[in-house]
Amino acid sequence: MTDSNGAVANTSNGVETRRNKVAVVTGGGKGIGAAICKFLARNGADIAIWDWNVDEAGSVVEDIQALGRKVVVCKVDVSSRADIQAATETTRAELGPIGILVNNAGVSPEQDFVDITDEELDRVIDINLKGTFYCTQAVIEDMINAKWGRIVNISSSSAQTGAKRMVHYAATKGGVIAFTKALAQEVAPLGITVNNVPPSTVYTDGLKSVEDRFPDGLQGYVDKTIPVKRLGQPEDIANAVAFLASEASGFITGQTLSVNGGRFMG
Repeated sequence: MTDSNGAVANTSNGVETRRNKVAVVTGGGKGIGAAICKFLARNGADIAIWDWNVDEAGSVVEDIQALGRKVVVCKVDVSSRADIQAATETTRAELGPIGILVNNAGVSPEQDFVDITDEELDRVIDINLKGTFYCTQAVIEDMINAKWGRIVNISSSSAQTGAKRMVHYAATKGGVIAFTKALAQEVAPLGITVNNVPPSTVYTDGLKSVEDRFPDGLQGYVDKTIPVKRLGQPEDIANAVAFLASEASGFITGQTLSVNGGRFMG
């Protein structure tokens, strides 16, 4: 741990992060995003939660404040440049320059390929792919000026293995992986790393709501597809993101850190 002027904080999990860094987490109000917010706050960052549904962020805000960190919540549709610009200005005014960005917000609809309409395709592209692009463009100037930055994109194991009835979703998440690699090459000389984490099946409220879609139940699915024989938890993803946002990951960029219990190995 450092004093108030120190740059680095040593934490109980052995991960170091620059204290008083500002982290933006899109979709940070619940589920995986909420866990990421709390892990980053625990490691010494102040948090900006950018979420469409700000009403769900209350408990996350309380947890962050209990850790002694500052937090701001901004209502953001990540497909809207206007929303993102307003949130960027609010975050800078209330917390300071942005040093960490986690592009977590996304949608994951299921639909037979032949039935996907132009409107449905556009919505998934606008949120999952364009949203990642827009948010990164909005905040990266702060990282360039600081000669330090961490960008972590949440992709999906569906982009690595394919997923029936989720062609549009898998395609956008594949785009996020390619975006990660291309941007990492461009900004590496500027002190900015760009990596991505593709989760597998994570036990969130969203998964709970569709448990009946698994013919053999969730445990049957786990037994067939996940070698470690359990579902992922939001904390599994958050721990990986916290590492990639830390000082300890400074020589890692353009990488895909698969947090999937062994579902995909490659």
